[in-house]
Amino acid sequence: MLRFTDSLTGVKTEFTPRDPGKASVYWCGPTVYDVPHLGHARSTLAFDVLVRYLRWSGYDVCAVSNITDIDDKIIARAAEEGTTEPDLAARYEKAFIGQMNLLNIAHPDLRPRATEYVDQMIAIVSDLLDRGMAYSTDSGVYFDVDRLADYGALVHRSTDDLREGAGARVDVDGEKQDPLDFALWKAAKAGEPSWDSPWGPGRPGWHIECTAMSTTYLGESLDIHGGGQDLIFPHHENEIAQMESFTGKIPFSSIWIHHGLLRLDEEKMSKSLGNIVSAKDALSKHSPDALRLFFL
Repeated sequence: MLRFTDSLTGVKTEFTPRDPGKASVYWCGPTVYDVPHLGHARSTLAFDVLVRYLRWSGYDVCAVSNITDIDDKIIARAAEEGTTEPDLAARYEKAFIGQMNLLNIAHPDLRPRATEYVDQMIAIVSDLLDRGMAYSTDSGVYFDVDRLADYGALVHRSTDDLREGAGARVDVDGEKQDPLDFALWKAAKAGEPSWDSPWGPGRPGWHIECTAMSTTYLGESLDIHGGGQDLIFPHHENEIAQMESFTGKIPFSSIWIHHGLLRLDEEKMSKSLGNIVSAKDALSKHSPDALRLFFL
C-alpha cells in the first residue's frame, strides 16, 4: 500500500488514482530569472524521486512541471541587465535544465512555459468573473476570497488570521475589496510586457498561470500536486480557490505533497537572503550521486 501525508488533511492517505494504473503529477517549477541554486535542485529532486518511484511501482505517470517565464522578478532583472524578458528567461531556463541534467534528474513529461498559455488564462479569468467569483478594477482583476467558505484550509489558518498578515508579503492594493483578494490579471504598466484582454492590456497573475497549465494537460482534477513548503500559501491556496471555483470539482488535487526546504545556517536557502550555494559550485566539489543522497 502506497500512502502519502496529504498537506490538506494532515492525514496519511492511501494513494488511489482517479484512473486505475495511472498517475497525474504536477509540481511548480522555477521562475527563471537567475542561476539555479541547491534549493532548486532539492525541490526538483523530490519530485524526480516521487515520479521514479511511481513508475517503478507500475503506474503510468504523466508528470508536468512548469516554467514561470513572466514575473515581477524577471521584469526587474531584464531591466537591470538591459535585455528583454524572453531572452533573459530563455537563458536561465537553459541554465536550470543544464544543472538538473548534471544531477541526473529526469525531465518531466511536459514542461510548459507560462507565456504560451495566456489565452487559456484569460478564458479562466473570464469564467470566474461570469460566476461572480472575481471583480475588475483599474489595476486588474482580483479573486474575491469572501466567496469561499473554506479559504485557508490548505495552510490551516482562518481568513481573519491570514488577513492580519496580508500586507507582509506584498503591498496591499488600495483598489482591492479585501487584502486577501489576489490578482488574476494585472493591468499593464509602462515598459512592461503585456497581452490584450477583455480588461485591457496586461499580464497574468502568478497563481492563474499554474491553474491554466495544469488544466490544459491533466484535466480539471489531478492525483498529486505539490512543491516546496513555501508554496502552500499563498500560491497553492490560491490555486485551489481558482480551480475549484472554475470547475466545481472538489478536490482539485486528490493529494497535496510539500517537501521541506534546504537550509543554510538555520535559514531557508534563497536568493533574497543571499545564503545560496549554486548547483554548479556544489557539483565542482561533490558527485551528483553524493548530492542526491544528501538531499534525500
